[in-house]
Amino acid sequence: MFEGARYSTLLFLFLAMFCVLVNSDTTVLAESVSSHGMVGEKQTQTPQHHLTGRLSEIVAETPRGSEPGTINPDAEKGFAGIPGAPRINYVIAFLWALWVGWIFSTVGAFGGIMAGVGHLTLFGLGGYADSFKFTNPELNALLTDTIRATNQYLVALAALISTYSFYRMKRLVVPLGVALGVGSVAGGFLIPWLTAGKVQLSEYIGYFGLAVLVIGAFIFYSTTEKARSTKKKANEASESFQHLMKEKNNSASQGVHVLSIGLTETKFSFYGTEFSFNPVMAVVGGLVIASISSFLGIGGGFLYVPFLTAVIGLPMFIVVGTSALAVLLSMITSIFSYVVVKGTFISWDLVGVEMIGVFVGAMIGPRTQKYIPEIWLKRLFVILAVYVGLRYFSKGFFGQSWLPPF
Repeated sequence: MFEGARYSTLLFLFLAMFCVLVNSDTTVLAESVSSHGMVGEKQTQTPQHHLTGRLSEIVAETPRGSEPGTINPDAEKGFAGIPGAPRINYVIAFLWALWVGWIFSTVGAFGGIMAGVGHLTLFGLGGYADSFKFTNPELNALLTDTIRATNQYLVALAALISTYSFYRMKRLVVPLGVALGVGSVAGGFLIPWLTAGKVQLSEYIGYFGLAVLVIGAFIFYSTTEKARSTKKKANEASESFQHLMKEKNNSASQGVHVLSIGLTETKFSFYGTEFSFNPVMAVVGGLVIASISSFLGIGGGFLYVPFLTAVIGLPMFIVVGTSALAVLLSMITSIFSYVVVKGTFISWDLVGVEMIGVFVGAMIGPRTQKYIPEIWLKRLFVILAVYVGLRYFSKGFFGQSWLPPF
């Protein structure tokens, strides 16, 4: 009972924290579009959606009509209260968010990517935003920013829960996660400031897919015998951890223990094996990763994971929690930049439903991860990367997907 209360309090504090980040200068779409002659009397009783930034004004400036790329005043309201926009089934949104929370907290990555897949394809927001590419590029760009920022809300919650869970399990290297997070702050501020309102949907999904493919190839290489032979210490620690899990011997005394902290080298042990890393390298890595992930509107776990496994040489069982801490710090920074600094619109009813799903999934992930062999976690990562990467890369840069929808 006390454990459940603790998690409930954690969720409440998280939601309260991010509500503070919402731009207070909001308007009501129903009132705005009505003043422009878009809403009839029969539509005034529909739920009102509060907007941030200039979305309501840009919707009013969009050409009227029934063709793609126009606003039909007589159409049923959909996402954000926009007539004709996709209508999202919140039951499906909850179930998809549960998957997002589980995959992030299990693999340490792909939460933001899966959130992006949901918003872009499953809910139809990608195609809807892209329809305004020529009729109203500004609406196209703002909806793209909305997708990017909404993805990051889900990842931030999953990262918060995963960080707490793995810390309690002694499977989080706090100094390393903080070093990565310090570097991520600059990237989290810089990229939204430079790109918000300037990225078209087709460009976004093209680079989204390309990044996923590159990292998928990198992770695939790490599963080969040649790559695994160079990570002897990480393999030994993973084998020791899995052996003790089978014997139900999960002593916290054998988890992560920091041995020394320095500017050029920090040492720690995990299940009898000693590791070390260079904090300066971690800060630089965090800066680069946060810049890429902020542009793509994802958490960056798919970059932190290969960085921690291949560059620093850590076993997967401590990579996930450490990655989650770094992702959490970068997401707070990036969300603040998108929502407060740039006034990006957020659909709070959708985000609220999805966050509940993420919470459930992220609670399950850390408790199931320890029973899945490390090699299979990486292979799951690769399979997802190939499918998602090829699909969005081809759609963004060639205008047509080479793979069928899931």
